Amino acid sequence: MVETLGIFSDIESAGCAVEGLVRAGFTEAQIDSLTSVPYPDGVLVRSRRGSWFRWVALAGGLFGAAAGFALAAGTAWLYPVQTGDKPIIALYPTAIVTFEVTMLFAIIGTMAGMILEMGLPALRKRPYDPAIAEGCIGISVTIHGGGEMVLCKPDEPPGLCIGEIAALSAPEQRELAEEIMMAAGALRIIGEEAA
Repeated sequence: MVETLGIFSDIESAGCAVEGLVRAGFTEAQIDSLTSVPYPDGVLVRSRRGSWFRWVALAGGLFGAAAGFALAAGTAWLYPVQTGDKPIIALYPTAIVTFEVTMLFAIIGTMAGMILEMGLPALRKRPYDPAIAEGCIGISVTIHGGGEMVLCKPDEPPGLCIGEIAALSAPEQRELAEEIMMAAGALRIIGEEAA
C-alpha cells in the first residue's frame, strides 16, 4: 500500500483535485484530507468513518457513576456508623461522591476517546509536509496494488470500498493520481510507502 500526498495552497484547487480523483475511479475511502483548519465533513472528502468519541465518554461516565456509588455506599455498608435514626447509606453524601467519581471517569473517557479519535499513537508512517501546519491543504490518496484484496464492509458493494482504478497496477495508479493533482494546482507531490 502506497500513499501519495499533494500539497495545495487553497481549498478550491484541493476540491478540484478530489473531484478529478473521484472521476478517475478512486473512491472517497481512498482519499483523505490533511488540514490545519477543521473543515466540516464533506467539504473536501466525505468520511464514512463513525465517531466513537461520545460513546467512550459516555461509557466512562456510566462506569464512574457505578464506581462512585459502589465506593460511597459500599464504604457506608461495610463500616456502618449508626447515628440516631438516620439511614446507614445517606443520600446526599453518596450522591456527592457518585457525582465526583462520575465526572472524573467521564473526563478520563473523554481524553481516551480524543486520543482514539486522533489516531494516536500513529501505528504507521504517513506522508506529511510542514506546509500543512502553515495553512496549506494536503490531499492524500491511498493506492492499493492492482488486484490486491481489500476488506469491504458486509453491506458495501466492492465498487465503493475500492474503485475501478484498482484494475491498474500500483505505479500506474500513483502516476495517474499525481497527474490529476498537478493538473488541479498542487504545489508539490510527496509519496512514500506506508508500512
